[in-house]
Amino acid sequence: MKMSKLFVQTLREFPNDAEAISHKLLVRAGFIKKLANGIYTYMPLAQRVLTKISNIVREEMNASGAQELLMPFVQPAEVWQKSGRWQVYGKELLRCKDRHDNDMCLAPTHEEVITSVVSDVVNSYKQLPLNVYQIQSKFRDEIRPRFGLLRGREFIMKDAYSFHTSQEDLEREYEVMAKTYTKIFNRCGLETKAVQSDSGAIGGSVSHEYMVLTDTMVGENDVFYCDSCDYSANSNHAISILPTVVTDGGFSKEEIVDTPNVKTIDDLAKFLNVNPNCILKAVAYIYDSKPALVMIRGDKEIEETKLMNALNALEIRPMEENEVSELLNSSAGFISYRGIDKTKVKVLFDNTAKGMKNFVLGANEKDKHIVGANLEDGIEFVDVSLVKEGEYCPVCKKPLKVTRGIEVGNIFQLGTKYSKPMNACYTDVDGQLKPYIMGCYGIGVSRTMAAAIEKYHDDFGIVWPKEIAPYHVDIVPVNVEDELQARVANELYEKLCALGIEVVIDDRNERAGVKFKDADLIGFPIRITVGKTISEGLVEFKTRADGEMVKVSVDEAIKKCQTLLN
Repeated sequence: MKMSKLFVQTLREFPNDAEAISHKLLVRAGFIKKLANGIYTYMPLAQRVLTKISNIVREEMNASGAQELLMPFVQPAEVWQKSGRWQVYGKELLRCKDRHDNDMCLAPTHEEVITSVVSDVVNSYKQLPLNVYQIQSKFRDEIRPRFGLLRGREFIMKDAYSFHTSQEDLEREYEVMAKTYTKIFNRCGLETKAVQSDSGAIGGSVSHEYMVLTDTMVGENDVFYCDSCDYSANSNHAISILPTVVTDGGFSKEEIVDTPNVKTIDDLAKFLNVNPNCILKAVAYIYDSKPALVMIRGDKEIEETKLMNALNALEIRPMEENEVSELLNSSAGFISYRGIDKTKVKVLFDNTAKGMKNFVLGANEKDKHIVGANLEDGIEFVDVSLVKEGEYCPVCKKPLKVTRGIEVGNIFQLGTKYSKPMNACYTDVDGQLKPYIMGCYGIGVSRTMAAAIEKYHDDFGIVWPKEIAPYHVDIVPVNVEDELQARVANELYEKLCALGIEVVIDDRNERAGVKFKDADLIGFPIRITVGKTISEGLVEFKTRADGEMVKVSVDEAIKKCQTLLN
């Protein structure tokens, strides 16, 4: 490809609306163009990267025994109504009507469609197991799309679905997919960590996310992991063993005390001269339009995905101050579970409340707290707390560490979540109808491209892993009007093309500095500069990853390209 013909526009400045470095660089280097909020055009450079990622995915999925198909992007409401998700899927599902006034939607996922398709074709245990996949666009109408391709509304995804006659066979395929995913991401030049996770809107009993661990702060979730064993989990699924701390407030009797203008846990602890561990705080929520109250130890925070699961809720939000007064007959900062009508308000106790004695508790009255309180018998506890770094691994009891992670893939054991309500069945060996046991496996293709940039970049631009770089070599003749430089550069270009190496020649009549900056910004793994030293038979060979530059002959440059790109 000649740079003068490449359909690309690089920018001098980062876009004003970009936060993530991948978003900034993808726009500035001319890989994507914004059409609407969270919706982008993939320009030729990006399309080359996406094609390489997709081809790696195809090769490894095909090698695993999966078969590729392609399902509709626009789906009728009927299949979603059968599964029960039409009514409960949130506003991320973009609903519309066709010209015949039929309810339709833009696909955020394809569980319903594939279950319907397979149930029409597979009717015997002899046809199972089966794993089919597609690489397809999806649309989720995110309320706040951000970070460019990391949280867009339209995105490209590989989604696979497996069908089985037993849980044991599902678990076998789950392990096959887990190994396949590791191969895929390794081939993309990305090291990933498989972490336990919440299944979210997809559903199912067991799930893992494949996270690219980065130093940037745009990862969706904290990943807690242990250096001493294999334990790792997304924050919405992580558990820990808490360090031993004092949870006995030491008060000799229960009584109400004045705590004027003291609303925060830290201020309350200082005012009463107690440790936050000895305060049982109340956090009020609205879930699916209903009130809930969560009681948790004062030094801990709530993990809201865990809370959603505990409440079996679709949506939750913190209760506003006027709602605290109206629904709880209390005052923000002084809330208590005592006196609450539990037929109208759901009350949950986090595991951290276990064993607390003589603690501090809100009194449901402004400027007042109870000291010396104790829990009643018969309370059930749930895990809704956020793990903190330094708490102990639940497997080996060593301190947990935390980092940020970008999800690029996920695998789920769905069981019969979709097959049962959709009456999708096969005939077993005894002639009985049984619902398929299903698995689901996704890879964010466009997210993988963005995650690679989050992981590999520097102050000058993108540093692509060679496996997914749009082109491998950029040849830069310093002066295109110099006959010798132009001739050698073009001969080198032709020779590399003949060897099957993906190469760009920057034949633009631009200053060398402009060409060098664009080369670094776009992230070509190798840059070969043909300048004045060509009179001595030498070119400058630079590797983008480490910035190393050496003077070599043209033949040596060709050999180095072959060696580095094999």
